Amino acid sequence: MDRSVIALLYGPDQPGIVAKVAGWIHQHGGNVLHADQHLDRQENIFFQRVEWNPEASRDLRAESDAFADFATNDLGMKVRIALSEDRPKIALMVSKADHCFHDLVLRVKSGEWNAKISGVLSNHEGMRNSAEGYGLEYLFLPFSKGSKKEVEAKQLSWLQEQGVELVILARYMQVLSSDFLDRVGCPVINIHHSFLPSFAGAKPYHQAYQRGVKLIGATAHYVTVDLDEGPIIEQDVTRVSHRHGPKDLIEKGRDLEKLVLSRAVRRHLQNRVLDYGNKTVVFD
Repeated sequence: MDRSVIALLYGPDQPGIVAKVAGWIHQHGGNVLHADQHLDRQENIFFQRVEWNPEASRDLRAESDAFADFATNDLGMKVRIALSEDRPKIALMVSKADHCFHDLVLRVKSGEWNAKISGVLSNHEGMRNSAEGYGLEYLFLPFSKGSKKEVEAKQLSWLQEQGVELVILARYMQVLSSDFLDRVGCPVINIHHSFLPSFAGAKPYHQAYQRGVKLIGATAHYVTVDLDEGPIIEQDVTRVSHRHGPKDLIEKGRDLEKLVLSRAVRRHLQNRVLDYGNKTVVFD
């Protein structure tokens, strides 16, 4: 596989940013593989994703550090760097529904994504056999009245011991506390079984049925302290009619949930997502 560096940068727009970035890469003997940019004209913020092959003799880490210094100090941009050789560690958090869990595990196991699943955290025992059948560690921590703080402390300890770089809520039916989100130290992606902002909260398919909608959807987003209101990464919908009851909506919705969550995780792992404010720029 080609050795490459991927940079995501954003900041106030100014003339010549694209030329300066390309010029820096050329001056250091690199070859640009992909480059894409976007200008938010309302906020006057410039966004760019650029990937390049460094000169063969250059160390990837040294190259990325040098570019980060250039982007920060010379361009005044915020920058995030990834390397083609990176293999991020993922943790899955699950409850009872297993469709997203199996889909994500099989994508990693098949080599579709360059990532490693460190293990599975759950508040139910039901998926232990499946997880261990995949060779994954399964951390079962049930909740009881007043135990949330203690359970989350154990979860955080495990995540930090494993060096987890991405947490995925694969239909994990517990609300993460603000303390957990402050301390987790990595992005958290959730799949919500609704086309947000419609039908947030519990039982969205039943809400959709009661409302008589003709479209149902699913939304993958980064988790913030505001429930179901974090920056949206991916969404999709499918048509329904008066003939579909709540059970039908749930069945159709599960297919959507798998697809939407996998798209969001793929784009995150490929370093194609920049979040700012409460929005995202997702580079194709």
